[in-house]
Amino acid sequence: MVDRVKEYPLKEACQLVKDTCYTNFDASVDMHVRLGVDPRQADQMVRGVATLPHGTGKEVRVLVLTTPDKEEAAREAGADHVGLDDYIQKIQGGWTDIDVVVCSPDVMPKVGRLGRILGPRGLMPNPKSGTVTPDVAKAVKEVKAGKIDFRVDKTGIVHTSIGKVSFTADQLAENATELLQTLQRLKPSTSKGVYFKSIAIAPTMGPGIKIDKSSVPGI
Repeated sequence: MVDRVKEYPLKEACQLVKDTCYTNFDASVDMHVRLGVDPRQADQMVRGVATLPHGTGKEVRVLVLTTPDKEEAAREAGADHVGLDDYIQKIQGGWTDIDVVVCSPDVMPKVGRLGRILGPRGLMPNPKSGTVTPDVAKAVKEVKAGKIDFRVDKTGIVHTSIGKVSFTADQLAENATELLQTLQRLKPSTSKGVYFKSIAIAPTMGPGIKIDKSSVPGI
């Protein structure tokens, strides 16, 4: 059903993802975008956030590390775990059963000690991704609503989930467009030549499908 060489219009590619996924569970749909950047250069490190209009379809477990005066607001916003010293101890003991960590700036001196544990797992809070903020409640709501954090890897590729196979093709296409337009806005001024070298979409178990970038508005 899929021509491995052909580049498909975005919406057609999203429908093919649904048609060719062969799992018996609601698989994730991932995008892989190869950019014309050199991540070894600090001024070409592409990192940012995008709020997908239809979310990612998966339940995101959020830990908020903050002072007692902000704990109740974090819980009301939907945080799964809220605290500080007790969770720092748990993490130091090896607990990382979470997807996102949000913290307020005033506790960063304590949270910073967790860098060697959280960093390799992509869980370390960062101001650029909006996970270090005085308004922890707002950050929790955004993450729960479908805000994703992405960064280019050492080979120049951005890998991230944009939804589930149960989404409609239109929903997947709209989420993909939001991600790609965000990447376009983040294009480093020092990046020369072709910026979007290749774009592919794939379910957890199924073929990768190449996307014709000319079919994506705004890039």
